[in-house]
Amino acid sequence: MSTYPELKLYIGGSWRTTAADLPVINPSTEEEIGRLPVAQISDLDDALQAADEGFAVWSQTSPKHRADLVREASALMRERQDDIAHSITLEHGKPFEQARLEVIRGCEFFEWDAGEATRTYGRVIPSGPGVKYAVHHQPIGPVAAFSPWNFPMSQPARKIAGAVASGCSIILKAAEETPAGAMHIAQAFHDAGLPPGVLNLVFGIPADISSHLIPSSSVNLVAFTGSTAVGRHLTGIASNNMTPVLMELGGHAPVIVCEDTDVEAAALSSAVRKMRNAGQVCTSPTRFFVHESVFDQFLDVFTKRCAETVVGDGFEAGVEMGPVSNERRISAMVSMVADATDVGAELMTGGNRIDRTGYFYEPTVLANVPDNARVMQEEPFGPLAIVNPVDSLDSAIEQANSVPYGLAAYGFTNRADYVDRMVDMVEVGNLSINTLEASLPETPFGGVKSSGYGREGGAEGLHHYTVVKNVSHSVNIV
Repeated sequence: MSTYPELKLYIGGSWRTTAADLPVINPSTEEEIGRLPVAQISDLDDALQAADEGFAVWSQTSPKHRADLVREASALMRERQDDIAHSITLEHGKPFEQARLEVIRGCEFFEWDAGEATRTYGRVIPSGPGVKYAVHHQPIGPVAAFSPWNFPMSQPARKIAGAVASGCSIILKAAEETPAGAMHIAQAFHDAGLPPGVLNLVFGIPADISSHLIPSSSVNLVAFTGSTAVGRHLTGIASNNMTPVLMELGGHAPVIVCEDTDVEAAALSSAVRKMRNAGQVCTSPTRFFVHESVFDQFLDVFTKRCAETVVGDGFEAGVEMGPVSNERRISAMVSMVADATDVGAELMTGGNRIDRTGYFYEPTVLANVPDNARVMQEEPFGPLAIVNPVDSLDSAIEQANSVPYGLAAYGFTNRADYVDRMVDMVEVGNLSINTLEASLPETPFGGVKSSGYGREGGAEGLHHYTVVKNVSHSVNIV
């Protein structure tokens, strides 16, 4: 099995290091596994120039050639999936098999957007004799993108896939906690023959990088996945230059469990999905609103399955959940549980840091949580679930919509009228019924309210990476 890679910046088609660096920590062992090069202002200026030069070439490259190259890079990543997954488990802690599935998912994003590269159709608008009106979709220009630490490979993949497939160049600032996934992507594109400057990869101090890149006249789009607070801040910087943004921000996903559903099946699948990635997923099912007639049964099955979750190092056989990312996540969980129980919530299982080396926290279930508990409004972003009873579907929908977030929501029911009401009334960008899958390459993904703006994936996924140009052509000069 491969070792953790030597971390480098990738600018203008070449790898480079810097004098300043930061430690990368394995959250399962709390040991340093690498040193992260910190981009300096000169590196960022080089990346901006490279992105301008790369865009000049790539935007004039045929969609078919762009698609073929993206597919070639994806094929290399599929061949290297074990090496990439090994790096992800080292830096993130997630179980190795889950890391491998993340690599495959990232490849699927590339492959879908490669197909969409050849389907960014315009249209001809009916007109009178001697006049033609046509609509064209053209690459928007160099993109400054920022990806989070919770999915080290698939989150960078979404940003890079959209930009490169559309004909844009991109400067990606990948997460300093989990940098290797993005490095593996850059290496695959380098090996596939991507022209210099089309993809640039930098690491470092987030505020320093965003404050330098986003105001640049070279940057024509800002794409970000992360917290709502940071997303608002970056949007504010971009607004000063009227630079468009694509924002995929935080969530606090509700799950509505109706009285007619298969309660045991809903509880078991929910418990497994809740603890995936240690709950560190913006679409993680977190606030469960269960009809009072099936509440006790759901809570019992759900709590038991959460408590049985096998927690450990991601390389250990049979492990279902690894550590949380860092000490800060441990503190956040401890604080939220203490606050909730202080105001009357019932702790059904978990609630403690696990006594071993690493950032391990017990799968935790709170029940009958009062509305004034912090966790009812703040996304825990960890292995913590809330299970509360409701007396009707209307009450569940009201609770689901009571937070400022609207990224994903889930419902369990077999009644068509219940489905219809959820579709009409639940305020989210992604609603899943009888499934906990919120995002696929072929479907658009994004939020409403404070959960962001724009969509990634699906036929809509390349829209933000293009501009619409209307062309009016008269045969005669008028």
